[in-house]
Amino acid sequence: MSKQETEYDVLVVGTGASGMSAAVTAAFQGLKVLVVDKAPVFGGTTARSGGWLWIPGTRLAKEQGIDEAPGAARSYLQHEATTHFDAARVDAFLDNGPKAFDFFTENTCVQFDMPPVFPDYHAEAPGGQPGGRSMVTRPFDARELGPRVAQLAPPVPELTVFGMMLGSGKELWHFLRAFKSFESFFYVARRFGGHLLDVVRHGRGMTLTNGNALAGRLAKAAMDLDVPVWLDSTVKSLIVEGDAVVGARLVRDGAPVDIRVRRGVVLACGGFPYDVERRKQLFPHAPTGHEHFTPSPALNTGDGLRLGESVGGWVDPTIPNAAAWCPTSVTKRKDGSEGVMPHFIDRAKPGVIAVTKQGRRFTNEAMSYHDFIQDLVKACEGTSEVSCWEICDHKHLREYGMGCVAPFPLPIGRHLRTGYLKRGSTLQELAREIGVPYAALQEEVESFNRDAVQGVDTKFGKGSTAYNRFQGDSMVTPNPCMAPIRQGPYYAIKIVVGEIGTFAGLLTDESCQVLTQDRRPVQGLYAVGNDAASIMGGNYPGAGITLGPALTFGYVVGQTLARQANQPAAQVLPFSAPRERAHAA
Repeated sequence: MSKQETEYDVLVVGTGASGMSAAVTAAFQGLKVLVVDKAPVFGGTTARSGGWLWIPGTRLAKEQGIDEAPGAARSYLQHEATTHFDAARVDAFLDNGPKAFDFFTENTCVQFDMPPVFPDYHAEAPGGQPGGRSMVTRPFDARELGPRVAQLAPPVPELTVFGMMLGSGKELWHFLRAFKSFESFFYVARRFGGHLLDVVRHGRGMTLTNGNALAGRLAKAAMDLDVPVWLDSTVKSLIVEGDAVVGARLVRDGAPVDIRVRRGVVLACGGFPYDVERRKQLFPHAPTGHEHFTPSPALNTGDGLRLGESVGGWVDPTIPNAAAWCPTSVTKRKDGSEGVMPHFIDRAKPGVIAVTKQGRRFTNEAMSYHDFIQDLVKACEGTSEVSCWEICDHKHLREYGMGCVAPFPLPIGRHLRTGYLKRGSTLQELAREIGVPYAALQEEVESFNRDAVQGVDTKFGKGSTAYNRFQGDSMVTPNPCMAPIRQGPYYAIKIVVGEIGTFAGLLTDESCQVLTQDRRPVQGLYAVGNDAASIMGGNYPGAGITLGPALTFGYVVGQTLARQANQPAAQVLPFSAPRERAHAA
């Protein structure tokens, strides 16, 4: 079969937020850009995400009267990243984040909303903030995509209700209170009615929210700039001439294609959540690489990292946490397939505790998902499996739901039949059902119940931080994260280790150019998103610390590539690189 050959200015590998951000930024300035993805759908991990972005100092924050003290965000990231703090890259992110926000919101259909309060996950730490850094993608009408909506990756099914995506914040609040207030009931009724009408007319819901909205908006921005997106197109290798990457070899529709580039190749393949060998190397809880569960796309198998390594790039194996850990439960779908459910906020609701196989609490259940898993791994040292049980009573389950189990009036029978949800008419019966010592479980529940009355968790401080309280129930006093567990029957769901994105990636500089282990640049090769090492140093400081840098560094690399042209300065958008390197001129 003959090989095709095509030339572009820029080749972007991956259709998530980082790749599409790079493509849109470069194309907006007149570069000829091609985006490819080996999946049959576009959106990558972004389409399955919550759609939150953590970017300090944006116009949205200032419009709400939030004007941070100079250096606060940098101090916070330095505190969070500890030994892996990269000053140049952090400064590039903080300098360019607001500019990226302005570029997208002023020139494309990519739009965001910011709640008045969404605390950093460690808001009490130096430089932490009670709000103003996390924003969420505005809902998007999928009809804007035309027939290409059929190629948009779907959200995680377990995070939908009858296939309907729920927006974060106010919308979720209404759904949890649908039978508590007329306002919420009518809101939910209207939302369901519109969704069902869309299904009848279009075969699917047309209101995109969260990460699906971000993927859809970025795709529309690329469509408006006539950026071609090739799906079912796998990059097999990079083309190197001399010391520079000058293109890539693809297979598209079964035929080989050589893509030559004048400016560079951008790796944005989504990290390595399904690379079993690298998981085995970097995930302490997964000694064989299989003791791990992820809602990420199954085709995210570490291609970008391997491509980078093939030309001298380096993945730092010393990062304290190689992924953004998340408590996860595994369910059985109606079609028999396995579903993976991230537990983001249910642990913070009043009337929930988590216990190990020994029946003991081990941490503050309302802390961030990343921190929760780190404590779980420590609590399970020396055991055969890293897991715990999330436990609540009947009142709590029907009021808030838990994991895949939705609150009243949706039924719970299927989850009981599959074994996803365990039930005991008494606490002793539940302990027997899940195989934990009853005496220990009873002691933990009684202790928690005593503390709940007073509103102070004397063991682990549940509800003691701004982030804890934000994720709790503000209607519950004196502690929005605590309520007694005493109305049988009692329920439990098994929690295992998962992640919502990988942190260990290729070493890059502040302009996103891939570096070797001794920090020499790989000419013509760039990495963004989860293919680049996280600037958070293996920590998780706030909602959106993956997508915020993804959008920002996509913008940065688009600017970097545009600046390689002999364009008048007026045609180039603002870009800040705290420490310019000769090779990134």
